[in-house]
Amino acid sequence: MQVNPYLFFNGQCEEAFNFYAQVLGGTIEAMMKHEGTPAEGHVAPEWRGKIMHAALRVGEAMIMASDDPSEHFQQPQGFYVSLHFTDVAEAERVFNALAENGKINMPFEETFWAVRFGMLVDRFGTPWMVNVGKPM
Repeated sequence: MQVNPYLFFNGQCEEAFNFYAQVLGGTIEAMMKHEGTPAEGHVAPEWRGKIMHAALRVGEAMIMASDDPSEHFQQPQGFYVSLHFTDVAEAERVFNALAENGKINMPFEETFWAVRFGMLVDRFGTPWMVNVGKPM
């Protein structure tokens, strides 16, 4: 079994995934727009260029997403995408990049369980936790 986070955006999926690929060193494996697919007729004309499905490979993991053309779109809540590192400098670089123009909920600092840990919501509304665990 594999578990993959699936994120929803309010029209910024392509921008967010290009940013995540750069920051996380990932590879975009899919970036399908509504336009030109059988789903094209199910969205408003202004949403046809938005993303119907995206997939970003980061190491062994996959993060997937799409733009939600629904009037019911809500900012993500109740979860965080958790990133685990062994290198403090790399974790700090990623934390700072994701935090730029976002909101830091917990500064990136030492805790009783981690060499460094921090929580933030990025400028696209995605919540992240960045962790560098202490040796057991």
